Amino acid sequence: MSRKTKTTATKEEARPALVPKLRFPEFRGAEGWEQVPLGQLADRVTARNLEGDCTRVLTNSAERGVLDQRDYFEKDIATAGNLEGYYVVNRGDYVYNPRISNVAPVGPISRNNIGQGVMSPLYTVFRFKSKNTDFYSHYFKTTCWHSYLRQVASTGARHDRMSISIGDFVAMPLPVLSSAEQQKIAECLSSVDELMVAQARKVDALKTHKKGLMQQLFPREGETEPRLRFPEFQNAGEWAKDSMQGVFVFRQGLQVAIEHQFMEDGDGRERFIRIIDVTQNNEPPRYIAVTNNAYTLSVNDLFMIRYGTPGVVSIGYEGVIANNLFQLIFRIQEIHSPFFWYYFLQTKYEEISGLSGSSSMPAISFKTLNNIGVEYPSLPEQKRIASCLTSLDALIAAETQKLDALKTHKKGLMQQLFPSVGGVAGEA
Repeated sequence: MSRKTKTTATKEEARPALVPKLRFPEFRGAEGWEQVPLGQLADRVTARNLEGDCTRVLTNSAERGVLDQRDYFEKDIATAGNLEGYYVVNRGDYVYNPRISNVAPVGPISRNNIGQGVMSPLYTVFRFKSKNTDFYSHYFKTTCWHSYLRQVASTGARHDRMSISIGDFVAMPLPVLSSAEQQKIAECLSSVDELMVAQARKVDALKTHKKGLMQQLFPREGETEPRLRFPEFQNAGEWAKDSMQGVFVFRQGLQVAIEHQFMEDGDGRERFIRIIDVTQNNEPPRYIAVTNNAYTLSVNDLFMIRYGTPGVVSIGYEGVIANNLFQLIFRIQEIHSPFFWYYFLQTKYEEISGLSGSSSMPAISFKTLNNIGVEYPSLPEQKRIASCLTSLDALIAAETQKLDALKTHKKGLMQQLFPSVGGVAGEA
């Protein structure tokens, strides 16, 4: 054991018992939690895939946990002939990935819930001596253990990964409490996770429904009528054809003085919209002033990203400022419904994106868009389609807010259920 590890271990032994801010009623009079080095609770997993029998390669993602490498990278990174030195990881084993990110600032520790596979020796794998480790699965989603890893990490570490000796890693202090309290905390957080998964499925189902509905409400390539029409328009005939320049007035807008770019709207938000704020879900944009090259939008103007992810479209709000260096602005003629065209352009995303070229910075221009063919029905049918899809968007937004509320609830709950370690509160 290194001198630094001995010193760290001594400090851990001297620490007082931990007491969480929130305890279930039956444990409020119980003693505080002890802190024990990881090495006393778990063993390292170092068995190698020497015969190459296991070909299922796993990875540990900061956001998705342990999963098949192919599912994460959409291809095989490691090949079968190079797997002999990989660790064999069983279901229930824990994996530490030293690669850091915004989501995992000291690297993630995740439990393998998907079954046996092999993992790169760059990872640290360990197996708890206890069979029931649900408590620690949740604990490693907090930041309670982050401060310790920062303290023992090598100052010469690569900028994208932590450099921690095995001795220091297994000396990491973990909370130890009664099995009954562990189980109660794990069951509570698992129930919240189940609610979040169910809510996420509901949101995904609504998005899938919307995608399928749009495929029916707008004509497919080479067709002049949609597959699905509302009853009052079923005998309305074919949609009219035109080009984008026949429908839209492409505009450059008026440049806004720098002192006006930081003006706030009635809700206290700055009125500048950035490229990253443009979405395809009609979600309210955020407003942050970051450049001098800004232009004022009129209500219901459409704007489209022209660089990076060209073709993504959103709709304007009164007084919002757009950066014309990154966004193309479309003014809709009064005989059309802006929201109809907002959704129509979403169906054209792949076509428009395909015209952006293959350079390192794909881009589109007004000239590129001029001759793209478009189809549209009468104004009443445009408004009916737009009303249907905006209602569905509102429902998706409401269900997404419920999911966000559950995530916030869990984050706050974890901050209360896990005690602070080294002055750093637990966080989801």
